[in-house]
Amino acid sequence: MPKYYTPKEANESLTIVRPLVEEMMRISERIRAHQPELWAVAQKAAGNGGSPALSKLLPDFERLHEILHQLQGMGVEVKDLIIGLIDFVALRDGREIYLCWQYGEGSIRYWHEIEAGFQGRQLIDWE
Repeated sequence: MPKYYTPKEANESLTIVRPLVEEMMRISERIRAHQPELWAVAQKAAGNGGSPALSKLLPDFERLHEILHQLQGMGVEVKDLIIGLIDFVALRDGREIYLCWQYGEGSIRYWHEIEAGFQGRQLIDWE
């Protein structure tokens, strides 16, 4: 059974979530910055048993995995690594919805239907 957040609980969790999302975004940026060269290196490494360039980024991949796992364990769904978009599962009128937060926003002020996505965000009008 998923954890259901109230808007208040989701906002309180931002003290933990915000720095994790910030770190996740930095790591994602470092990995993307090396993306073109990584594909060529990965192809060569597959045939010769390894690559220093890939090995250098391995801690980033491992830390990214840890952060994603930690957020998922809290019931937080990561929607976009680049812009730091996350959702918290909540209940509204007996149905599951998402409380939506994007890195840089001061608090969680929006929600949307599960299938509506970011474009369907609406202001939270309940507590």
